[in-house]
Amino acid sequence: MGRYIGPWVRIDRRFGVVVSGKKSAPKILSKRNFPPGQHGRVKGRKRKLTEYGLRLMEKQKLKFLYGGIREKQFKKYFDMASKSKGNTGQVLLQLLERRLDNVVYRLGFACTRRQARQFVVHGHILVNGKKVNIPSYLVSVGDVIEVKPSSRDIPQIKENLENKDPRSVPVWLELDKENFRGKVIDLPKDIQLEIPINLQYVIEFYSRV
Repeated sequence: MGRYIGPWVRIDRRFGVVVSGKKSAPKILSKRNFPPGQHGRVKGRKRKLTEYGLRLMEKQKLKFLYGGIREKQFKKYFDMASKSKGNTGQVLLQLLERRLDNVVYRLGFACTRRQARQFVVHGHILVNGKKVNIPSYLVSVGDVIEVKPSSRDIPQIKENLENKDPRSVPVWLELDKENFRGKVIDLPKDIQLEIPINLQYVIEFYSRV
């Protein structure tokens, strides 16, 4: 399955929660609180999901929350997590958090993970002084992530960073707003997701495949 390139408001409406990160999404959801499509507004009771459908939805929500990761890559993260010694769900989240596009988002250089992905792909981000244009690159403790000097005047990046409250940066990251720089000071812990997701359902989905 390829990467989703359609309107992300449809994804928000499909799940009934904001996975896109768009500030306007909650307002749209309050006005159109039903799935997209001609059969989205169903009169009477809502369609009940099967056990498989429930687990599929939780897996899809997590994939889209982190920018619409391709299924093959997401399954790879799950396989890595399931082979680890720790809790599979927590290790899976840790791998997703360590993605470069997510770190760029968490530091406040981008306002959404999709925008962060775009900044990385376009070569605006340096890791330890070297350009890395791979959004899935996994950062390690001690890595320094910064905006390339020639890209620091980009209005979107400047505005995003100016509006970023340092207190909202996860404890495993350190932000230096003045120098457009951040550092990984620990592995991700106590990860707080923007939406509720049943990680056990995600694990059970792949365990049944």
